[in-house]
Amino acid sequence: MPLSERQLVAFADKHAWQISFDTSPRHLAGPGDARHVTHALAAVGWSVLSDPLGAEIVLRSPDHRHRLQFDPQSRSGAWWRVRAQPTDTEVGWYAEFGELIPAEVLAGFTDALITAPPRQVDPWQPVASAGWHRDSQSTARSPDAMCYIERRPASEFGHQPYWHVEARETGHRQFPGSRIWHAYFDEHTPARLVGSFLTALVDPRPLQRGTSDRTGHYSAVQEPSPHSPQQIVDAHTQRLQSLRARSRAARRQQTTPTTPAKGGPAQPAPRR
Repeated sequence: MPLSERQLVAFADKHAWQISFDTSPRHLAGPGDARHVTHALAAVGWSVLSDPLGAEIVLRSPDHRHRLQFDPQSRSGAWWRVRAQPTDTEVGWYAEFGELIPAEVLAGFTDALITAPPRQVDPWQPVASAGWHRDSQSTARSPDAMCYIERRPASEFGHQPYWHVEARETGHRQFPGSRIWHAYFDEHTPARLVGSFLTALVDPRPLQRGTSDRTGHYSAVQEPSPHSPQQIVDAHTQRLQSLRARSRAARRQQTTPTTPAKGGPAQPAPRR
């Protein structure tokens, strides 16, 4: 396994001494621990391509199709990048995420990438169910108006529809506030991955942050967490075990040959 016992011990040591706070809303909770994402990928067999002593982390999926890059020295504002190479049957795609995006929200995206695909749903469904304001058929905003989701339409310059999400400071009149973090999904990013990301984003449950962890904004609400440090470490370990099992199940499903349906020859579809 690419994820070693030493790495798990280092995670436990970091969290064992911290007093934890329930932090909400999620879009202002701050980045948290990046290992919430990287440990999950390593646990299901993603390999490390980057220099072990460097600040940048690059992970590649077992089939060599997907690649995640975490670059905390990036000057572009996109610290996280996920790429999928095209295949004979599928197009490639690209997604990126800003510095202060909560790792648990990003994990909604990456967890869906490495496990069996759920039932296809409209990506807007979890947003509407969570009570976010739908400004139009293609936009929504959080109750505090500091996080904005947009499905941007095709443009006259040939750009295809894509998703854009960002958290911003409260602006003044027509002037928007400064950006806290952003997420971008190109037109080919699978809808199920976008839906999983939005589900994690609008989840009303608070995220746990330690006393020394950075929040995304001073207006984030923090209250003492009922979870002990050991419970947080145990939850991390159990999550990795669950992802391993779900990833194995997804691989078996992909490699299991389908059995043709019994019966007579297929009838041609009626003309319309």
